[in-house]
Amino acid sequence: MQPEQQPGDTLLQVRELVKEYDGDRGITRVVDNVSFDIRIGETLGLVGESGSGKSTIARMILRLIETTSGTIHFAGEDLLTANARRMRTLRRQMQIVFQDPYAALNPRMSVRQILAEPFAIHKEHFEPTRLLELLTAVGLESTALDRYPHEFSGGQRQRINIARALALRPSFLVLDEPVSALDVSVGAQVINLLRNLQGEFGLTYLFISHSMPLVRYLCDRVAVLHHGKLVEIGATEQVCATPTNPYTQQLIAATPELPTPTANHG
Repeated sequence: MQPEQQPGDTLLQVRELVKEYDGDRGITRVVDNVSFDIRIGETLGLVGESGSGKSTIARMILRLIETTSGTIHFAGEDLLTANARRMRTLRRQMQIVFQDPYAALNPRMSVRQILAEPFAIHKEHFEPTRLLELLTAVGLESTALDRYPHEFSGGQRQRINIARALALRPSFLVLDEPVSALDVSVGAQVINLLRNLQGEFGLTYLFISHSMPLVRYLCDRVAVLHHGKLVEIGATEQVCATPTNPYTQQLIAATPELPTPTANHG
């Protein structure tokens, strides 16, 4: 889509993003003038406690919800002025992996139908071998094709979700707390899978999490959200080693040192 762009160039540019909701008690601002860039090939971690606005930002980037104000550019293109037809094309390049692997899958559809669905939505022909390639990429056997979501473990379901997200060969994935519903060991395997896939397919990630150990393991840079405001952003190791904002310091101090994933992605 952007042949002129190279690794290290800006893929996503978010400027002064605001989201407000009008409720019974007046207007609530859940995202407050947030700005950041994501470069091609990198992983930016968006971290903060529940209710900090992380998932709201992700959904605005993908135009799943509308913004109150601000700008979002993807590969130099203004997403907020793109019409429905143009957004349909852009969404081939921008995919999301949700937090709950079971809720994200239609229980009435087989894995074959789930993986074929993106091609049907975008009216794109595909060879049947493409579905096998997707399963292989996420570490599942070909026998999974004719099974249904309830026949898989949570980790396997999330692998199916990742395979579906990769179907149309996107360049950018939003990972919205992709392992928070999984136990630690299974989550570690999925994190390593995501890391390997990034290298294999040249993907760019926005990784949303409340876990500083996972962010430290997976992310090149980290952006810290507190009550909808971006309070700190920088190289992950630098932010984790010498946080300058009191909330970041508190977040790191309150986080137990969980074992980070190993090189074996299982």
